[in-house]
Amino acid sequence: MAMTVVAFAPGRVELLGNHTDYNEGLVLAAAIDLGVTIRAERLGAAVLEVSSETNGRKATASLDKPQRLAGDSAWTNYPLGTVWALREAGLDVGGLRLHVTSTVPLGWGLSSSAAFEVATALAALSLYGLSVPLMTLAKLCQKAENEFVGVQCGLLDQASSVFGEEGKAIVLDFREVSARTVPVPSEAALLLVDSGVPHKLTGGEYNDRRAQCRAAAKALGVQALRDVASDAVMSASSLDPVTRARALHITGEDERVQAGIKALEAGRLQEFGQLMFASHESSKRNFENSTSFLDALVDIAKTTPGVLGARLTGGGFGGATIWLVEKAQAPAMLGPVAEAYRQKTGATCRVLLTKASQGAHLF
Repeated sequence: MAMTVVAFAPGRVELLGNHTDYNEGLVLAAAIDLGVTIRAERLGAAVLEVSSETNGRKATASLDKPQRLAGDSAWTNYPLGTVWALREAGLDVGGLRLHVTSTVPLGWGLSSSAAFEVATALAALSLYGLSVPLMTLAKLCQKAENEFVGVQCGLLDQASSVFGEEGKAIVLDFREVSARTVPVPSEAALLLVDSGVPHKLTGGEYNDRRAQCRAAAKALGVQALRDVASDAVMSASSLDPVTRARALHITGEDERVQAGIKALEAGRLQEFGQLMFASHESSKRNFENSTSFLDALVDIAKTTPGVLGARLTGGGFGGATIWLVEKAQAPAMLGPVAEAYRQKTGATCRVLLTKASQGAHLF
């Protein structure tokens, strides 16, 4: 058994399908070429030692009676929770020393936390000669975030990090709990444009939206909003205006994902881009998980030559937008986009060129 391994897990962008994961719906996502790298080794004692090059901190925690950490050590809950979840599942993982580096910008909504969890799990399983199916790996990392870290995220982030493929988008079905890929035409690139306003999921809005979606499904008499079409939501008398709007976002997103899969398979990038713009409009009006800064970026995208589509990515309430762009025109956009945003909002955005990339792997 190897005594040292290096594991990498990528961040992700969600191209279409916003907040659909916990509604048993569909998402089109992509792993990106930014992620978390962990150099890991086994330890004799049942402890977790973590050091991060990114934040310059170190922490040690017991694996026998793991306690959630607070304050400056809270970041350690991601790997600690992951090892806890593996052990809870009966996987005989022992002591670990983890040295962590990350290229995922924090606060952009690109799911650095899931990348941290997936890289930890991959390293731990490898060091102890264990293996689980990929979807099980994603679910155990989700359990770590739900039950140990205390964020009620869906499975989207972890599954995207696990199932990514170079040059492909991932179709995730959260009812079947399945993943497959569809090609992204090679003339397209992805531009990440951060609003400069950090995305925070531990706040109450995310859990509020989940509760509103549950209430909508209950009022409509279905197991989940996956089971309803937008037409039925529009005509349902049992919904108050806010609950109806929340439900319409979810049903509309599922419909846009289905249309988006067909568009990608046929190489119709313009059509896919229009679905992204429509998705953002629904986030703004129906789900109210956008911000004026994210809206400003999408407005700029609409008038920038070579941009096919744009929308917020991730949970919303801050963070970044994802733009589908013509690869040949992408380099010329970077400066003008930042300047247009500064003039429009007075804020500074950061722009990164990325692409659909390989999922989690060992080096």
